[in-house]
Amino acid sequence: MLTTLNTSYTDTRAADLAWALGREPLPALATLDLELTGAKLQLRLLGASHQVLLEEEHGSCSETVACIPGSSTPLPLGVAKRVNDWEYEFAARVEVLTPGSFAGRAQELLALVSEHPHGLAGVFPGSPHAFTALLAQHHEGQVHWRTWHAYPQDGQLVATRTRVGVRATMPPTS
Repeated sequence: MLTTLNTSYTDTRAADLAWALGREPLPALATLDLELTGAKLQLRLLGASHQVLLEEEHGSCSETVACIPGSSTPLPLGVAKRVNDWEYEFAARVEVLTPGSFAGRAQELLALVSEHPHGLAGVFPGSPHAFTALLAQHHEGQVHWRTWHAYPQDGQLVATRTRVGVRATMPPTS
């Protein structure tokens, strides 16, 4: 699903993104509710980037990657944590692209996400290459999502990858 976000695009930077786990739902400009093999997932586009809310029988989890005033947790390159009965893994990277490469990559990603049944992309007014996009899937008992945050003024594309799965339990030894 592709939407134009009803908010102005401000000159934020990739370096302003912060990561948070467990935040309450923030006001969203667009949402996509999904049911993925027993997991309820809500992809949320915020004025300042994204939030994903996950709920299933093992509990709930929320991930926020956004420009959050007063946040002291910068965007990490990687995180591995236990959350309730889950293993949570997060990874982020920043690509720096030339203007021509950036435009091509932006069009490619927007087409991929907007045509996918589990994808949500929002374009900010004023620049066709200023966007946030999310894509989710369920694979081998785990929920995965990827996100992209585009900053055309700096030629930066922030890509994140998250995996949440039930913690494996060891069989009892005799």
